[in-house]
Amino acid sequence: MSEEKSGVLASVVETVKTIVYALLIAGLFRTLFFQPFWIPSGSMKDTLLIGDFLFVNKMAYGYSYASCPSIRVAALGIDIGADDFCGFLQSDPDGPEAEPGGSRIFGSMPERGDVVVFRRQVDGIDLIKRVVGLPGDRIQMVDGVLNINGEPVQLEEAGQFVEAYLPQGPQRQMPNCISRPAPGGDCVSDRYIETLPNGASHAVLDTGPEVNGADDTGIYTVPEGHLFMMGDNRDHSADSRFPAGPRSGAGYVPLEDVVGRADRVIFSSAGASMLAFWTWRSDRFFHRIE
Repeated sequence: MSEEKSGVLASVVETVKTIVYALLIAGLFRTLFFQPFWIPSGSMKDTLLIGDFLFVNKMAYGYSYASCPSIRVAALGIDIGADDFCGFLQSDPDGPEAEPGGSRIFGSMPERGDVVVFRRQVDGIDLIKRVVGLPGDRIQMVDGVLNINGEPVQLEEAGQFVEAYLPQGPQRQMPNCISRPAPGGDCVSDRYIETLPNGASHAVLDTGPEVNGADDTGIYTVPEGHLFMMGDNRDHSADSRFPAGPRSGAGYVPLEDVVGRADRVIFSSAGASMLAFWTWRSDRFFHRIE
């Protein structure tokens, strides 16, 4: 083989090695530290808007199988879940030494009010909601007001949340309103500041009574090793008030399904594509999540 061909081959090998090393480092970074997450729906308005982009802090609560990355590219038929990569880390719920809610390495308990990304085991989809119930808590909705352990949380009127009644995000979803306006008109929701028993405060939205049939519920007793999650857009969130299932709710969320905590919006776009720079929401860049 000529020196020229040997040089070309060596260059190709070095390029491939560089790409492989870069992918391994990126995979390790994503597994141990931060995972990107794009907000696809309005269930967490107005805390999180469709088109917000954030990184999930995986160090906040320790690690489980859900800390491993998943790769989904529908157009190419690729569907590799975290359990495919790290299923060996999943607990056996029927095992003799099974921990309630599964096991975590360096694990710590989320706090009420934390905004958390978790994996729904029934379909492997990542969801983002707010923690409102910890193990042993009794959760109930009474006339649209969250009750924890028999006590209603503090609610304070905070005006209205107004957005244009236009398609949002890549899925072109229409926003939810108290009353449906003409296209381009003001879409209005009542806004409140909700304060949980530990003092954590955040905004919640209300668009009217019994929109999703969960303004009045029975009592949910959160099992050991599980969390109770709710969206801030209370009338339009498939959360722990509904049984876990594809295109359904979240049910009680086992601790091992927690991916991490969402702390800050990094980037935000109101358009169908993040490349449409004229739809960027610069006021939300590096916006703290509360």
